[in-house]
Amino acid sequence: MKISTVSQMRRMDRSAMEIFGIPGEILMENAGLAVCSAITGELEIPGKKFIVFCGMGNNGGDGFVIARKIHSNGGLVKVFILGDRRSYSGDAKSNLGVLERIIPGDISEVDTVDAVRIQVNHCAAIIDAILGTGLTRNVAGLYRDVIELINASGKPVFSVDIPSGVHGDTGEIMGVAIKARATVALGLPKIGNLLYPGFELCGKLHVSHISFPTALHRDLDISINTPIELPKRNTGFHKGQFGNLLCVAGAAGYFGAPYFSALSFLKSGGGYARLAAPGSITPFIAQKGSEIVFLPQRETPEGSLSIANKEDLLTLSSSMDMVILGPGVSLNEETQNLIRDLVQAAPVPILIDGDGITAVSKDLEIIKKRSAPTILTPHTGEMARITGLTPREIQADKISVLKAAAKNLEAFMVLKGPHSLIGCPDGRVYINLSGNSGMATAGSGDVLTGVIAAMYTAGLSVEDAVRKGVFIHGLSGDLAALEKGEDGMTAQDILDTLPAAVRKDRNGLNDILRKRYAGANIL
Repeated sequence: MKISTVSQMRRMDRSAMEIFGIPGEILMENAGLAVCSAITGELEIPGKKFIVFCGMGNNGGDGFVIARKIHSNGGLVKVFILGDRRSYSGDAKSNLGVLERIIPGDISEVDTVDAVRIQVNHCAAIIDAILGTGLTRNVAGLYRDVIELINASGKPVFSVDIPSGVHGDTGEIMGVAIKARATVALGLPKIGNLLYPGFELCGKLHVSHISFPTALHRDLDISINTPIELPKRNTGFHKGQFGNLLCVAGAAGYFGAPYFSALSFLKSGGGYARLAAPGSITPFIAQKGSEIVFLPQRETPEGSLSIANKEDLLTLSSSMDMVILGPGVSLNEETQNLIRDLVQAAPVPILIDGDGITAVSKDLEIIKKRSAPTILTPHTGEMARITGLTPREIQADKISVLKAAAKNLEAFMVLKGPHSLIGCPDGRVYINLSGNSGMATAGSGDVLTGVIAAMYTAGLSVEDAVRKGVFIHGLSGDLAALEKGEDGMTAQDILDTLPAAVRKDRNGLNDILRKRYAGANIL
């Protein structure tokens, strides 16, 4: 499913009317029908009291249609306008005129929140048609008071397009925002519908195309990361034909990163994982990951990987399917130089994570010079090192930052976080909807590296392997959260859930997974 920015949706609205000749009245009518359909899926309408709060734009016009539909279905509806009704124009004005002839005594303008407090406390549900996706400044005054009253009421809320107060392009809360039971995104989901905290405030997300032709959004470059089918596993193969991985990772004091990276590859279906770690820590990792093939390496005085290993590692890398570089290798200068040299010369696809990202951020040109594909998996702090931006600047516009960085580096990038983002070298971005806050735990990102590598050696393209790996990683975290709870989850819990996550995705449950993670019910 495609996802739009606010400006893209405005262009699609105009194009639907001006190029395809679809009247605005039809788009608004379909929007109201879609929201009313979502309401009937949750509540009985006949005989129940509903309140529709309408702002002063087209969102308010959608609210007038919804009120008319509720009335037609036997509901008792009151409409509260947060402003001067004479300010409406176009389709919103027309729909207000129709509604005034149907329920003339049940439409009021609101000056203070006290005027609606009793009605709010005694209704069955509330329709939020207050603010649309074009919000650019913090909510204040009467609008803020009304949103706070609605949230405090505990009544089920149905939001039009996006919960009022959520930024349409970032998902951020603009001072205060509605917490909805359900939201109906119009045309397409907006970025703010799918990124936290907006996603959490949307409740159950529905989408209505409201008659948009598919030609309007065919070329959009942001999509939901829906599950990809894994190739059928050949039962006659031996382990070497299910993928060979070299993982260059670990340093004194960093035992978990190399363990999780190498073992998650095996747990996800990879065939042969070789771990090149400092010799002094190898025996300790071997006690937990005995399935891993260990390649003890020479060390610096600080216990990190010595640059003396370079030629041997490059020779070995040429026979691998993929190489992981960087988890827990430390910031030792000699080791950082080793990682940069390996990045530049490794002839196969590589995945750079953790301290490896710090290494390449000092010389990003080496990534552009590579002949084989490159994958980077930064968190926000590591993305700041790559881009030179502050974490705050990245959070404010994550998708644009990721898109620019992936295109500039000609690499695949995973910006980790709740609903991780996947950037492609050609500028396309996927929003992943599996995963949860419990995965913000030490070692979780190291598990991800091995999963992506395993998806590649399973026969997927690099792009599909990244998408599949991120999805499987998030799914395993969701399964672990069901058992452990998000607060008590560890990287080991995620690792232990990987086989179940892979089996669930492989063994005929793709339809169920799509319904859960496709992001929206289509109305």
